[in-house]
Amino acid sequence: MKKAFDCVEMKRAAQERIFAETQGLSREEAVAYFHRAAAEFRAEMKRLRADIASGRRAPPVVAGR
Repeated sequence: MKKAFDCVEMKRAAQERIFAETQGLSREEAVAYFHRAAAEFRAEMKRLRADIASGRRAPPVVAGR
């Protein structure tokens, strides 16, 4: 049976993508890569929160709540 959302598959795909993108980077380059990724993530979360607060986007549905 195919799941609607497979968390383990998503995690593996992300790990493979990150590995491919960081392979061969120096320590300093890898640190810069993760700093950029973290900044992009924070900016996306800020945009999503603003969209939810303004009503442009519905809040996520969390199972069990």
